[in-house]
Amino acid sequence: MTSAAKTGGAATSSAPASTVVDNIGLLLTHDEERPEFSDAAIVFENGRVAWWGASADAPSADARVDADGGCVLPGFVDSHSHLLFAGDRSDEFEARMAGRRYEAGGIRRTVALSREASDEELLANASALVAEMRRQGTTTVEIKSGYGLSVHDEARMLRLASTLTTETTFLGAHVVPTEFTDDRAAYVRLVMGDMLDACAPHSRWIDVFCDNGAFTEEETRAIIGAGHARGLGARLHGAQLGESGAVQLAVELGAASVDHCTYLSDADVDALAGSSTVAGVLPGVEFSTKHPFVDARRLLDAGVTVALASDCNPGSSFTSSIPFCIALAVREMGMTTREAVTAATLGGASSLRLDDVGHLRVGARANAQILDAPNYRHLAYRPGVPLVASVFLDGVRDVVKHPH
Repeated sequence: MTSAAKTGGAATSSAPASTVVDNIGLLLTHDEERPEFSDAAIVFENGRVAWWGASADAPSADARVDADGGCVLPGFVDSHSHLLFAGDRSDEFEARMAGRRYEAGGIRRTVALSREASDEELLANASALVAEMRRQGTTTVEIKSGYGLSVHDEARMLRLASTLTTETTFLGAHVVPTEFTDDRAAYVRLVMGDMLDACAPHSRWIDVFCDNGAFTEEETRAIIGAGHARGLGARLHGAQLGESGAVQLAVELGAASVDHCTYLSDADVDALAGSSTVAGVLPGVEFSTKHPFVDARRLLDAGVTVALASDCNPGSSFTSSIPFCIALAVREMGMTTREAVTAATLGGASSLRLDDVGHLRVGARANAQILDAPNYRHLAYRPGVPLVASVFLDGVRDVVKHPH
């Protein structure tokens, strides 16, 4: 996520071959044998985790960083965002706070504004949001299209997104654009045909908003099938606006994730529990729309893998802050702080089918953060406080709050 390296890609900026971070108050590794380690140190070498253990036993390295008793944990993996857009919808937020119900139709407003924006404007806005994320500990981010909804605009948004991250998602099936209001079948054919052809070279994933006011289960099945045929992995928006068959469809289609999961039936939970599909929870959306918060406790107790993401977008969740989402998850969704942090690291990695981020086991990519706090519980305990002191991307210290 630096100017020299894409999120999810290999770092190319110059850096010491090895760096030891010592004087760590608490190290969260997510290692099966020792997931947490007090009074610890960790060594990054050639962009990977090479060693961790007691601070007193730390080996020498080319460079040293003093954690000053702070907590070191993996960089956050934000597995759901919509950063390529133009315009402002703060008036909609204010109206919802006054009681207006959230509906998917506001997406078309952003589509109109985004189509008018230049590549330079779109990329500058997205880059600024990525930088915001990085300062708050996010080292891997997925970016969707979905605010172009034409062959030209969807393709250019994904081309721009691919300069910022390797985790790009084609979301031509966000809503049906205004010009196809009277012929939605023609739009579905366009998404599955010329639009997919133009977007697949810039995408790793395909996503569909399968919900009231968006796309039906039948349409979703066809679009995901077309994406699979082009080699794209599947993700779904589902159960955001009401109960539907979207969650069970995601499981049936082998989707890596189904995100939102606000309205779940017992059958939905059972289907997720028996599958490899990750449930993505997005508490910034519930905060911004006044919909009920997801009962994450219900999912976790059933054995479902949960990812916690920002859903950063201009309409329903304009936050880039995973720490804010962690605090909401602890306060409103029945999660412990450890569970919420795990969902924002390991869970996000599982959602993106990545095995070398979201943890600090030996061999993992050296994507980590140092907190101005003795442990990760402060992420919920001190909501709204900027606690991230440093961020490492592939072993490169990219954010330094205290330059000394």
